[in-house]
Amino acid sequence: MLSRDGADTVRKVEPARATAAVAPLDPDSRAWVRGLGLPSGQRDMDVARLHAFLLRAVRFELGRRRAALRDVSAAELDDMAVQAADDALLAVMRKLPTFRGDSRFTTWAAKFAILEASVKARRRAWQHREITLEPEAWTRLAPAVAAADPDEAERLRAIAVAIREALSPHQREILVGIALNDVPIDVLADRLQTTRGAIYKTLHDARRKLRAHLAREVEP
Repeated sequence: MLSRDGADTVRKVEPARATAAVAPLDPDSRAWVRGLGLPSGQRDMDVARLHAFLLRAVRFELGRRRAALRDVSAAELDDMAVQAADDALLAVMRKLPTFRGDSRFTTWAAKFAILEASVKARRRAWQHREITLEPEAWTRLAPAVAAADPDEAERLRAIAVAIREALSPHQREILVGIALNDVPIDVLADRLQTTRGAIYKTLHDARRKLRAHLAREVEP
């Protein structure tokens, strides 16, 4: 069942414009697009049907990730599923004009459900985990690596120096969090109160600076 907040938000979504379909739609997809494109009030049954479909897809994805959510109660997991289905529904409604008909509508819509379920599962799994962002954490890998591969340990030390000398404090935090600690980007964005796009840009800039710094170090 669509949550009250989700229902209120959906009512505010403008009816979709004509889709950008590049291929003839199958009858089922055509019915979905036509029904969801009606004004608020006339589309309610189709919205409810879509939400139920998305909720099933979300629950399947959360079930697939249940091992990483062992400490989550059944009630909390159900609430997480409803929230993910609500968010997926809003995304589908807003993206409806971009549906091209390359696949069945339900296949296309299910991708939004899987994405939202994955994001919420990752955030919940990391909710109580400490995230180490200190650049010095990189250097602590060197002794363990040196025992097996001295050359690799030397490369790690060179990278640690480059991180310290070439990057800003914020760039160091992002790089260490993602590259060393495997923190999901959406989780790191939440912890640092920023956006995924900003994280991607910072990571791109940091890698570019590191490559340039390391290249200068090996120049004859």
